[in-house]
Amino acid sequence: MKLRLLVPFLFLGFFTVFAQTKVSGYVFDEQNEPVPFANVIFKGSTEGTITNEDGRFYLESEETWDALQISFVGFEILEYPLTKKVNYNLKFTLKEEAASLKEVVIVSGKQSKKASENPAIRILKKIWERKRQNGLKQFKQYQYDQYEKVEFDLNTIDSSLIKSKLFKGMEFVFEKVDTSSVTGKTYLPIFLNESVKKVYGDNEINEKREDLIGNKNSGFSNNQVIIDFIDDLYSDYNVYDNYLKFFDKSFVSPIGRTGVQTYNYVLSDSAYIDNKWCYNIIYYPRRKNELTFKGDFWVNDSTYAIKEINLQASKSANINWVKEIYIEQEFEVLNDSVFLIKRDYFLSDFAFNKKEKSRGVYGKRTTLYDNYKFNQPKEEKFYDKVVYNYDADVYNREDDFWEKNRLEVLNKDEKGVYKMLDTLKTVKKFKRLYNIGSILASGYVEFPSINFDYGPIFSTFGFNDVEGMRLRAGGRTYFGPNDLWRLEGFLAYGFKDDKFKYGISGKWLLDKKSRFTVFGGQRRDVEQIGASLTSSTDVLGRSLASSAVIGTGSNDKLTNISLTNFGMSLEPLRNFEIRLDGSFRQLRSASPTFSLDYNDSESPTGVSSEVNQFESRLSLSYFPKRQMTGFGVERKEKNDDFARLFAQVSRGDRNWFDSDFNYTKVQFSYIQPWQVGGFGRLTTSVEAGKTYGEVPLALLSVVPGNQTYFSIYNTFSQLDFYEFVTDTYTSLHLEHNFNGRLFSRIPFLKKYNLRAIASIRGVWGELSDKNIALSTTGNPVEFPLVAPDSKVYYEYSVGVANIFKVLRIDFNFRGNYLDNPDARRFGVTGSFGFYF
Repeated sequence: MKLRLLVPFLFLGFFTVFAQTKVSGYVFDEQNEPVPFANVIFKGSTEGTITNEDGRFYLESEETWDALQISFVGFEILEYPLTKKVNYNLKFTLKEEAASLKEVVIVSGKQSKKASENPAIRILKKIWERKRQNGLKQFKQYQYDQYEKVEFDLNTIDSSLIKSKLFKGMEFVFEKVDTSSVTGKTYLPIFLNESVKKVYGDNEINEKREDLIGNKNSGFSNNQVIIDFIDDLYSDYNVYDNYLKFFDKSFVSPIGRTGVQTYNYVLSDSAYIDNKWCYNIIYYPRRKNELTFKGDFWVNDSTYAIKEINLQASKSANINWVKEIYIEQEFEVLNDSVFLIKRDYFLSDFAFNKKEKSRGVYGKRTTLYDNYKFNQPKEEKFYDKVVYNYDADVYNREDDFWEKNRLEVLNKDEKGVYKMLDTLKTVKKFKRLYNIGSILASGYVEFPSINFDYGPIFSTFGFNDVEGMRLRAGGRTYFGPNDLWRLEGFLAYGFKDDKFKYGISGKWLLDKKSRFTVFGGQRRDVEQIGASLTSSTDVLGRSLASSAVIGTGSNDKLTNISLTNFGMSLEPLRNFEIRLDGSFRQLRSASPTFSLDYNDSESPTGVSSEVNQFESRLSLSYFPKRQMTGFGVERKEKNDDFARLFAQVSRGDRNWFDSDFNYTKVQFSYIQPWQVGGFGRLTTSVEAGKTYGEVPLALLSVVPGNQTYFSIYNTFSQLDFYEFVTDTYTSLHLEHNFNGRLFSRIPFLKKYNLRAIASIRGVWGELSDKNIALSTTGNPVEFPLVAPDSKVYYEYSVGVANIFKVLRIDFNFRGNYLDNPDARRFGVTGSFGFYF
């Protein structure tokens, strides 16, 4: 008999009238110990679940049943009559089977990793041997239809929430409250998105293409920020892989080769499923506080292909803001030897904490696959096709289209979501709440009547030693997420220097296919030059170091900058960008205690304090495997697990705009994140550059120090600004986030879900005698220019992240050059962030 196994997340707390039979309770043995993974079904049905690691379960059905059946290997089957439709907080005690006590090993504790002692391990090894012969990998080419439904629901609805001031005037929404068949918690749908795609793939050339045929959503359909977040939230995965990536975390797959060291496996049962004899294997983690699952799977006895699998994230898993993860996958048999995925169900419960009664938001994705076709080759250029235009028809399909293309009919709750949310958006209070959420997500206050956004609001206040308190106001034009042109600007005022600053820029996408764009802008501001080694090409960009409220010492080495920039860019190949631009800069010290003077034979005094310089630049950027969203002049990155390669040649020419210097600067940078299986994520970056020609301090490459108390990647926490100055440099940064792998093995720390971080960074550079002499003028506030040329300067740090889920603290140590004046041997920096 086939059992539809569902794993419960939480104890049922509330009752609604939509389901006919509801049961919750606990299963124990005769020693009053919980029995995990016991089967619980309605007698005479195929509707069931299994108990969790605490022996707890919840089960519901839309039909009326009069008995419950509970079973587990080595115990007698227990039947319990259901005299009511709703039965909560039941307690069941299973008795051991006397006839099988000598034959059956009861599931508890550690299980053997040896195939000779554990039949489940023998089956697992067969799965590894055959995994490349199962699924789509066995075909040269493939194509299929895909229907996806994503729903977000507010959960744990009770009377206190319904009567709260938050929902005053919106009580009608609670008419759609239902109960989750998985968790037993009440929920209210707040968002629904449907999409239909045609998917093509070629395993010989490792290419894949998805054509969006139709898309329909409700709730937050006009907010691109929220839609992008939802689209990126649920990535594709393959249960045969060693690691499954969810919410930027790598969970150990129970089917992968690394699973034996992470999970206990028990051969529990065998039965016919779709006329195929299958084994049932239960698995659960060997240790707590790791990124693991618990659940079971059914595997065919001849092909060793997975027929069904259930995965529930361990409640102790080191992941933030996600209380529960539950996954079901079903595979269909196309012929005697081909098993292909048919249905994928993914449920996540987002909440501020993992307490049982805490409110949160369900994210539910259901994906169905149909109409498989194989070995129909297509030309390689077929996979290079890129959609360049926003097709409004795709997002406005008629009801007839959805009736024909839905692979699963909407239930009664889902059908009512569109109408309910359309009504909700007309309520003024909901609009206000929605706008607040949008502001926090995007950083801009929207004024749609005049197509203008005010912001970013997080840049309103700033402070430095030159400007004192700084106020900033800015904004941008915004007609929609796919605007072909955009203007933005700002106005700022410093109370200490009593000066206004401003900036304005614009960009225009002229050709969508090549992404040929022209841009330009002008800015007058105070800035910390040398906050990064690789030159920025953003005319309005301003480093955090320019506005640090507090720091390790006086930050008076700031520069008045006047920058005018014009250029063009294009993307001839996907993720390969070419940029050509020219800029004119005027640079002068912003502080009487900081000198940018240089020797100038053409100056009446022999010394000049201001640099006037035109510079032309050719930049090449390549971002392999980057995914973008949007079709306008500004697009957003959907992922962050791709490499970033950048090369730039800059040419300074005295013949343009009465400039001061001739030089050529060559720069290169390479940033690469690496997912190191279950051991976390390593980020590496390499930067190198050289300036040919004589240039003053204002145009040299400053090794980026960090005098703030913030941890800033690609800077040196124990260096002061301008401590090292170069015209030739090479730097390396390595930072590894163990994602709880280390702390989860320390008994008294593992319960806090802390994450260890280790980092080492170094830089080597040179500075020519001619460039040193050029900036040595005898000014009493000037400082000696020094490069790390005798040996590589290095520093290292160890850090603890996920403190209270949002705080990271790094302990930084300086490795050498300890004799430098005021050298900082040790420092503490930190950062805040919301990470899964």
